[in-house]
Amino acid sequence: MGLFVISCCLLVVSSLIVIDGARVMINPSARDTTTTINGTSTASSFSRRSFPAGFVFGTASSAYQYEGAAMEGGRTPSIWDNYAHQFANKIADHSNGDVATDSYHRYKEDVKIMKDLGFEAYRLSISWSRILPNGKLSGGVNKEGVKYYNNLFDELLANGIQPFVTIFHWDLPQTLESEYRGFLNPRVVDDFRDYAEVLFKEFGDRVKNWITINEPLSYSAGGYAYGYLAPGRCSSWVPMNCSGGDSATEPYIVGHHILLSHSAAVDLYKQKYQASQKGHIGITLVSPWIIPYTNSTENRNAQARSLDFSLGWFFEPLTSGSYPQSMRTLVGKRLPEFTKQQSKKIRGSFDFIGMNYYTASYAVDTPLFGFAPRSYMTDSLVNTTDNRNGVSIGPKGASSWLNVYPKGIYDILCYIKRKYNDPVIYITENGIDEFNNDKVLPAAESLHDKMRIHYHRRHLYYLQKAIRDGVNVKGYFAWSLLDNYEWTSGYSTRFGLFYVDFKNGLTRYPKQSAKWFKGFLSQ
Repeated sequence: MGLFVISCCLLVVSSLIVIDGARVMINPSARDTTTTINGTSTASSFSRRSFPAGFVFGTASSAYQYEGAAMEGGRTPSIWDNYAHQFANKIADHSNGDVATDSYHRYKEDVKIMKDLGFEAYRLSISWSRILPNGKLSGGVNKEGVKYYNNLFDELLANGIQPFVTIFHWDLPQTLESEYRGFLNPRVVDDFRDYAEVLFKEFGDRVKNWITINEPLSYSAGGYAYGYLAPGRCSSWVPMNCSGGDSATEPYIVGHHILLSHSAAVDLYKQKYQASQKGHIGITLVSPWIIPYTNSTENRNAQARSLDFSLGWFFEPLTSGSYPQSMRTLVGKRLPEFTKQQSKKIRGSFDFIGMNYYTASYAVDTPLFGFAPRSYMTDSLVNTTDNRNGVSIGPKGASSWLNVYPKGIYDILCYIKRKYNDPVIYITENGIDEFNNDKVLPAAESLHDKMRIHYHRRHLYYLQKAIRDGVNVKGYFAWSLLDNYEWTSGYSTRFGLFYVDFKNGLTRYPKQSAKWFKGFLSQ
């Protein structure tokens, strides 16, 4: 993923805090193995063995955030290279992913770290422009790029770690953006399918879990409505220092072409490769959990609309072949329509769903938005907020959008089970960040990330509860193994289990959360 340090208030003998309505007792002892939630202990007995046989634990990453080597090995620029360099003022520390964590050169070291911690899976993405420098198959396949990923997959498998591969994690080749405006143009569907086929051919003998696209919501809304993600398009009236777009139409067009690209790749895989390669394919979605601001009918309806415009925007077509009724009503003709053939192909086009969960918000019915300029940001007639009557929904991470609400992972999983036909689910991202402070790092206090331990433990507790209540969850991926390039936050926030010293050789230092995971996974 990516995109207020609370560890100080946790460094006490013991404390009682209230999170998502639950009384949570924290015991930060040396082993730090006890959390009590509503009287239920999640003590040292809570471990990997608390989850079903075959349940997968891993960490997650993406190519632009990790690899570096931006101009090495035949790779050409992506839209994120262009965005980070051309619009450096939009990045918190004016940084870029040219080097990132340098996993391109240090992947063996990082695989060793994963193995030592006991993780058995690694979710990574492939850089489209490292495989197809021209973005299209007609431009040729880059053998150096194929060799790099071959070596990486071989190293993972030799160490007993399953690769979960995301085909597209936001780094569209700049050549396609320049030639035909990327996902705004239906031509991208064929180019995406061709790119996916190269990956199936080259790596499908070892990669058994494919994710077509990461967070289409973030890519569509962040890049074409709010303008804070590449390619940074939005309406001129949006106060986000961006222009050159139309937030009333472009997010929906991009989202539509993402779904068509996804279904084209899935159809190809199932028709041509799945039987022989015996793998599985899905897509990763993201949404906060949404809670009505009050229990009024208006705010309960606002909750439903808010979920439709985030989660349902992509989940509904995958299960029914059409967009949510609320979107069709409120967006009207600005929302593209699927042909009968497209609808049939999209419906059921997954073996599993990846879900990225980080936070939650309140939903407030806001009919006055109906008088605002037409935009994805106002179409739902909902305002979301992280506090109610001056009380935050949960403690903050470093990122302004991240409020800790662990019960939300349970609520959203149960919602998906009920509404979307009980799919197989992997939690493909979950994590929390702290602010970077190079003046004291990597001092001991920076590695003492109690808040991250509590974040993962509480979310795993509610994840286990969801599984016990019948949700079909098969795995959990922590974001992230390493501190990395966090999109428009640059290197100003840190999500890693390992601290990366970006100023001194990118040395990796284990935080206390890494040691906690090692203990959790060994029991």
